[in-house]
Amino acid sequence: MSTGPEHTGETDTDRVLTVPNIISMIRLLLVPVVGYLILSGHFVAAFVVLVVAGFSDWLDGVIARRFHQTSKLGRALDPAADRLFIFVTLVGLCVQGIVPWWLLIAIAAKDLLVTACLPFMFRRGYPGFPVHVVGKSGTFALMYAFPLLLLAQIPGAPGEIAYVLGWSAALWGVFLYWCAGAIYLLQFRQVITGAAGTDRTGTAPPNPPVAA
Repeated sequence: MSTGPEHTGETDTDRVLTVPNIISMIRLLLVPVVGYLILSGHFVAAFVVLVVAGFSDWLDGVIARRFHQTSKLGRALDPAADRLFIFVTLVGLCVQGIVPWWLLIAIAAKDLLVTACLPFMFRRGYPGFPVHVVGKSGTFALMYAFPLLLLAQIPGAPGEIAYVLGWSAALWGVFLYWCAGAIYLLQFRQVITGAAGTDRTGTAPPNPPVAA
């Protein structure tokens, strides 16, 4: 889902107090709120918070591109907020018995696997993995699957429709999430074997190539 500052083609700056960054920080503050609402059984309120968070994710990206407010902090904040929302929401759904624990394991395993590669990337001067459209699509699907699964707790036809749409989005999101993981592992292999090139000047080289 991430459409934030890190996804533009513009040069990142060291600015901190930009409008997109402030929006991302507010979104981070909503993470414990949605966790509390789910665990306390306030599913409709949690649904509203997730929708607001999703809208803010889209909004900070639009503002960053339109007003040239991309930043290094935004590059880190935006995906971090997305992943925290996914993790906290999914844990809450699992605790409440709305989704099975294997869904959490399937999503967390990919993130742990990719994260384990980062120290080796840093040692070779790479700042990390570039965001890929497949990964963004998977995150987008998951971010919209969970509000629907919350809405599925409402009795009647609306809940049944939300259940079908929510699980469709969740399964599609997990599939894309792991496709992105496979792409990142391929990039990691290129870095380890030297296929992505090496910078010996002391300056961090560009991100590894992104598969089309």
